[in-house]
Amino acid sequence: MKANEGTIDRVLRVIAGLALVGATIMGMLPVWGYIGVVPLLTGLFGFCPAYTLLGINTCPMKK
Repeated sequence: MKANEGTIDRVLRVIAGLALVGATIMGMLPVWGYIGVVPLLTGLFGFCPAYTLLGINTCPMKK
């Protein structure tokens, strides 16, 4: 798995994932809020399978 997410992309995914899971744990969202695990994990690993399928890469180019 080659990283295909940039820093900003990763940070936003982790924040969104934590927000969804946290809101679900606090009872503000129904059980579907656990879908936040997906952006959380992709943000932590820096790899998004959907980006690979779509040919997207937000990771900065190495000089």
